[in-house]
Parts: sequence; C-alpha cells; structure tokens
Amino acid sequence: MNRPIHFEIHAEDPARAQGFYEALLDWSFTKWGGEWDYWLIKTGEGAPGIDGGMLRRMGGTPAADAMTPVVAYVCTVGVEDVDAKVAQALELGGAVAVPKMAVKGVGWLAYVKDTEGNILGLMDEDRNAA
Repeated sequence: MNRPIHFEIHAEDPARAQGFYEALLDWSFTKWGGEWDYWLIKTGEGAPGIDGGMLRRMGGTPAADAMTPVVAYVCTVGVEDVDAKVAQALELGGAVAVPKMAVKGVGWLAYVKDTEGNILGLMDEDRNAA
C-alpha cells in the first residue's frame, strides 16, 4: 500500500494534449463517464508502470516560463484510510487542496498539498463509494 496508483494531466485543450501523448508515447485515451470531462489513459501493458487520467484544467493556463509545481502531473497514492492520511499530512505541515470526495464506483479521493505546495492525491479504493 501507499504506492502511486494513478496520475493526472491537466489540459487546457484535452484533444490537443491527447494527440500529443498518443503521437509521442503511444498512449491510448478513453472518455470516462460521469459529470466531468475526464479521459482514462492507458500507458501500456506487460511492463512496470501505472495508468492515469486527463481532465480539463480548472483554472488559468500557467505562464510559459512557470516551473513545477504549477506545471506538473498530479500523482495519486493508494492508501488504506484517506481521513487518517489527510490528518497526518496536516500534522506534517501540509494543507488540504481538495476535501475528500466520492469517486462513484472507484473510491474516496482527497488532494493535499505538501510542505512545498505540490499536490498529492490520496485514494482509498471502495467500489461502493457514491
């Protein structure tokens, strides 16, 4: 447990980003149901690695010369208890970026900021989440 299980790419133009990653890395994209514009990303098979997702950026486009954490992928880590990990992140000097929410049929998800302002996703898998 506590290993990266998912990453996210935030894109101003998801179709443009999809074309870039398909051509560059041979990744495949599948539109995922739900109320968000969200695409699942399959990065390959038969070798170590993780798959991810892409969503429309919820905010302005970062400046061209912006460095991380402004321009970065969000990595999500599988945990046994989202509430406990969020509390621990706060104790360690982190902050809540997005409060815990249900991802229907997948699990419970929260985003925290580390002490440097980087965003980290915490996911407790629960197929009954609603």
